[in-house]
Parts: sequence; C-alpha cells; structure tokens
Amino acid sequence: MTPRSREEDWSAWMAAALEGDESSYHRFLEAVTPHLRMLAARRLSAFGADNQDLEDVVQEALLAIHLKRGTWDPQRPIGPWISTIARNKLIDALRRRGHRVHVPIDDVVDLVPDERQPATDDQHDVGRMLGSLKPVQRDIVQSVSLDGSSVRETAARLSMTEGAVRVALHRALKSLAVLYRGGTT
Repeated sequence: MTPRSREEDWSAWMAAALEGDESSYHRFLEAVTPHLRMLAARRLSAFGADNQDLEDVVQEALLAIHLKRGTWDPQRPIGPWISTIARNKLIDALRRRGHRVHVPIDDVVDLVPDERQPATDDQHDVGRMLGSLKPVQRDIVQSVSLDGSSVRETAARLSMTEGAVRVALHRALKSLAVLYRGGTT
C-alpha cells in the first residue's frame, strides 16, 4: 500500500466516521495507531530521548485525534493533520521530561484555531469521558494531558510519587482509549 492510498483510506474512513459510521472509525483508529507509534519512536530518537514515553505519546495522540476529529477538514489531506497532532503530543512529552523543543511559528501558524469560533461537541465529549474515570485519574489526566503540567508537578500537588502518577495516567489513558473505541472500562 502506498502512502497516498493509505491516506485516501484514512480520509474515507474518517469522513464516514464523522457521519456516524462506527466501524469505519474503528478501522481508521486501528490503521493509524501503528503509524503514530512509528512517528513517535522516530521523533523520540531524533531528539535523543528514550522510548519510555512512546505508548503515552501514542495514547495521547489517539485521544487528541478523537477529541479534535471535528476540526479535520475533509477537503484537506489527513496525513499532515495526524502528524501535527502526534508532533504536538510528542513535544508535550519532551517538555514534561525537561527537553527544550523549538518549533518555528511558520510550521504551525495555519494550525492555530480561531478562538472566536464556538465550542464544538468535543468539550462535551471530554467532560463525559473524563467523568468515567476515578477522581484521582481524572485529576491526573486533566493536569498532565490537558493542562500541560509535568508529572513532577502533578505528583507534588497530589502527594503521590512520580511513578504512581505515571502508572495512573497510563491506566487512565488506556481506559479512555477503550471507552472511545466503544468498549467498557
């Protein structure tokens, strides 16, 4: 399969998913996950980071794709949209680890959302999905994944070890992934 035909499939599945076709959405997520894993591994290596955050980056990217799926324009290629989300989640992970990452403004200027646009159902989805988590997991996901706090800051605020926060975050993201794929947590 060529990258072009792969992206055509992804686009078709996402377009169908946006129209409510759950099986197309499942095919899309299953097809995109290995690509996200490869992108994250390659970029972690390029920044000299180890792969300890690889699965977290993949899960956070999948969650962001789900939450931001309404922002994808079916008239534009889906590959760059996916890559941008993955890159942003990777940058977040590197920053949490203390790496400095510089992204030229020209690379992201077209991707910055117009703050004047009304909120979509994504915020409702976030609240509903976070509501399914245990209170501590919800607080950790909100803090680390959505607010951008570091694991260290979150651990200190919650009087937990950094390892416990990482484990709770991983489990919470796994639960959220199962939830948005239509399973039970």
